[in-house]
Amino acid sequence: MKKQKFFLAHKQFTLFFILALAVVGVAVFAPWIAPKDPLEAVMIDSLKAPCAEYPLGADKLGRDLLSRVIYGTRTSLVSTLILVATIFVVGTFLGIIAGYFGGWIDQVIMRIADMMISFPGMILAIAIAGMLGPSLRNGVIAITAVSWTKYARLARSMVLKVKRNLYVEAAIVNGTSTFKILWKHILPNMLTIMTVTAAADMGTMMLELASLSFLGFGAVAPTPEWGLMLNEGRTYMAKAPWLMIAPGIAIVIVVIVFNMLGDSIRDILDPRQD
Repeated sequence: MKKQKFFLAHKQFTLFFILALAVVGVAVFAPWIAPKDPLEAVMIDSLKAPCAEYPLGADKLGRDLLSRVIYGTRTSLVSTLILVATIFVVGTFLGIIAGYFGGWIDQVIMRIADMMISFPGMILAIAIAGMLGPSLRNGVIAITAVSWTKYARLARSMVLKVKRNLYVEAAIVNGTSTFKILWKHILPNMLTIMTVTAAADMGTMMLELASLSFLGFGAVAPTPEWGLMLNEGRTYMAKAPWLMIAPGIAIVIVVIVFNMLGDSIRDILDPRQD
């Protein structure tokens, strides 16, 4: 009953939560949903327009575009979750270390963060991905390298605020170990805001990964990934526009769903909201 009241009271969250579950369901059950093998090339069907056999058309190698878009959900979602989790862990850890210990450790971490912020994020990510070589893994590393600063600065500010509380000072006086203080007193008091931030960043991180793939620094062929599919389809934009329309619409829908879901979670959980 309480769950029903919660979902009814937060209709925007409920709507986009259901849509997000649908996206996750497509990713999980892609092998059963996709009508064809996304890697199977049928050259005689190259650039075939949408029809009964190919509902979204076929690409330059005669691969079913619908199947590739469906499998692209799995590729994009998994890589985005890994990216957000990596940024969350790295940024939060460095922010906690900087805020709690202070001194030269704080200075080093924050100066590195300031240096990273001084560069345009996407340009720096492209440079890092270019040096590492094109792959989804290197794309995740490149975006992590330029995005952890946001989480580190937020975590640091939260730690500086929490560690002034009397119960933290009492724990220090009583000889409680540093790890225990961080684990039991610091982390629980900042986890909600950090989680809300991560949830709100899902759509943005997915778009940045797709952008790297579109530019040739992310996923590599024949991986069914939306950004890569846009890159492959741009050559045939005038002759076969469906090659860009299908993955483009998929990116727009999924990014909107996760952005709105993140905003809804922030409105519900962020204690700074009225």
